[in-house]
Amino acid sequence: LKDHIYRDKTENSTLLRIKNVIEKNINWDKKSCPEHIRKELKDTIIDGKLPKFDRLQDVFNGMSITVHDTWATQITLKSLQIDNERYHAVLHYKVQDHFGLDTLDISKSRFKQFHFFRLWFVLQRYNKFGFKPFMTNMEATVDLVGRRNEIKK
Repeated sequence: LKDHIYRDKTENSTLLRIKNVIEKNINWDKKSCPEHIRKELKDTIIDGKLPKFDRLQDVFNGMSITVHDTWATQITLKSLQIDNERYHAVLHYKVQDHFGLDTLDISKSRFKQFHFFRLWFVLQRYNKFGFKPFMTNMEATVDLVGRRNEIKK
């Protein structure tokens, strides 16, 4: 998960979006960020791409079938330290997924087109089998660092 978060260089990466919000709001004179940053961080995360294992390499490393999309993600800003010329933020990602197919999964053509996935969807929901989803819980702590002169105005 940590590697996946760091390697996501897309414009919708939650890590890069959070970094942009922090850098845009730093008050270097007061060595702080304004209170309204909380809402801005929440909004930028909602509009960003949460960690998913849907890359081509995830098809080959097995993550695409075992996790693929994630069910719930919590991102916490654990700390933000601003010095004279640099900042250091610590973010904690807590991600959860269930092993199985949900209604949204089976409605996608890539799953619906294969008989195996349609059977899997029905079998995991047939009440006589007592299916209980297998949960995957992942956590990662990531660091964001930057310098005052690197920040674009």
